[in-house]
Amino acid sequence: MNRKQEVLQDVVIKFAGDSGDGMQLTGSQFTNNTALLGIDLATFPDFPAEIRAPQGTLPGVSGFQLRFSSDHIFTPGDECDILVAMNAAALKSNLKALKKGGKIIANIEGFDSKNLRLANYPDGVNPLEDNSLDSYEVIKIDVTKMTREALKDFTMGMKEKDRAKNMFILGFLYWMYGRNMDNTIQFLKDKFGKKPDIFESNVKALQAGYNYGDTTETFTTTYKVERAKMEPGVYRSIMGNQALAYGLIAASQKSGLKIFLGSYPITPASDILHELSRHKAFGVRTFQAEDEIAGITAAIGASYGGLLGVTTTSGPGMALKAEAMGLAVILEIPLLICDVQRGGPSTGLPTKTEQSDLLQAYYGRNGECPMPIISASTPSDCFDAVYEAVRIAVQHMTPVILLSDGYIANGAEPWKFPVSADLAPIEVKFKKELGHDEKQFQPYLRDGKLARPWAIPGTPGLEHRIGGLEKQNITGNVSYDPENHQLMIKLRQEKVDKIAEYIPEQKIDSGPAKGKLLVLGWGSTYGAIKSAVAQMQYEGYAVAHAHLRYVRPFPKNLGQILKNYEQVLIPEINNGQLIKIIRDQYFVDAKGYNKIMGIPITKTELVMKMHEMLGSNN
Repeated sequence: MNRKQEVLQDVVIKFAGDSGDGMQLTGSQFTNNTALLGIDLATFPDFPAEIRAPQGTLPGVSGFQLRFSSDHIFTPGDECDILVAMNAAALKSNLKALKKGGKIIANIEGFDSKNLRLANYPDGVNPLEDNSLDSYEVIKIDVTKMTREALKDFTMGMKEKDRAKNMFILGFLYWMYGRNMDNTIQFLKDKFGKKPDIFESNVKALQAGYNYGDTTETFTTTYKVERAKMEPGVYRSIMGNQALAYGLIAASQKSGLKIFLGSYPITPASDILHELSRHKAFGVRTFQAEDEIAGITAAIGASYGGLLGVTTTSGPGMALKAEAMGLAVILEIPLLICDVQRGGPSTGLPTKTEQSDLLQAYYGRNGECPMPIISASTPSDCFDAVYEAVRIAVQHMTPVILLSDGYIANGAEPWKFPVSADLAPIEVKFKKELGHDEKQFQPYLRDGKLARPWAIPGTPGLEHRIGGLEKQNITGNVSYDPENHQLMIKLRQEKVDKIAEYIPEQKIDSGPAKGKLLVLGWGSTYGAIKSAVAQMQYEGYAVAHAHLRYVRPFPKNLGQILKNYEQVLIPEINNGQLIKIIRDQYFVDAKGYNKIMGIPITKTELVMKMHEMLGSNN
């Protein structure tokens, strides 16, 4: 059979179906296959909030978006080229994100009368048959029937056979994009090797999907995306929570401090606990506590005892940890609080993305309670961001908040393996004995960073008082003296402010040093801003992009950078939080672009906003 192969530069695929259809597994396998070919990629998993929503319903739709390209990319794409819809609800939920003329791969069995009713289509309406999809290329495949046919010789129940239909779809897409199936077969062997029926049935379904594409005459074209031109090195696909866990391990090895993670499971941070628990060989100790308060207080105890104390959570858990965070501030000990943000308030949108905790991180504790804040921008950036957060915590003797979010945590991108020798050293100094001029230990005697000494309990001669009551300067004794309290408040704030002297100055990510418009971002808006600014620059506009890693304190030169532009735009996935802080500290009339829908800001939205601000949208 004669077929042509078309070379594409950029492809976006959205896998969508019931939460039990295996769309996350299908997407992650296609992602890993893509990464092995050296193609640049970005992903966006989209989970339902319910653990098990009723099958076939709109709330139960689970999705996985993957963009892969021969160019360097920074977002999982604004619109999809291909939508895999395993049922009617998946189509209805995701059709608006499909490009006109895009492909729909529809599982026919998922569009029967029951599924159409559950997806809230009117009686008698079937989008596969009523010409409403004429502006798209619809590929109808009876995936369920053909999966069952492929597995007819297996002695397993129909429900077990149907679980392999995602492998049929994966095999078909491997054929469509000229892929080798070996890595997925090896994955299935590693996962189900001790269950031969499950292993063999999944491989059989995978091969059946591939063969269906290969032998069906109506499919006349296959597609190929070339390898991306990337910096030489060893790469792997990595998700944000994985990168964060690896960054903690690297910081532990470089500092010589063993990790203690005290954590309570919460979406979307739980995978950090799961990942770290696999690495006991690196001296990692994980403690799944009974609640958020126990998790952080155990980590505080570990830090007091000379370990690298870490706790992980999301917004609701941050609220519960607030009092203990204040304890860590007044004790002035190193501690890392990793907040993987999600939609709020309260339980809010537990599986959706928001940048909603910045003001909580800044101000969400009783009393004057300043803490440094570091922000990760992409999945792979979590490694570098958490490594830097650890350095600041142990060298400045302070708890540090690291902000990630669900989009970063569950997204994936290629990650170039760092070389240990290239990682900045993290020097840790424990107080081991009294100084020559000390008659007794002075636990709040500060160094040039205003950091107090770190003394391990049990060290002879270094006994000292701890607790949440205000400390007398230098001696650490309990003090209710008004002047001393004001002094200690000022010192703790000055210590955090002084960190600005030990972090890099802010750099412009792209664009002119002075110009018409600066787009200032933080966190997961990085990819959308970078892509949108690049388009504006291509169109000839004097637009620049700066992205913050250090959110408290800000880099020393940030104020001057802001003054170099006529206008400042701050896009955020919240109702305007960074913009309040920027306006307060720098008196800049920044403008906001805010999206609070549980989904990322798109490149297209930002381009339109920049045209509006520059008066060029007519």
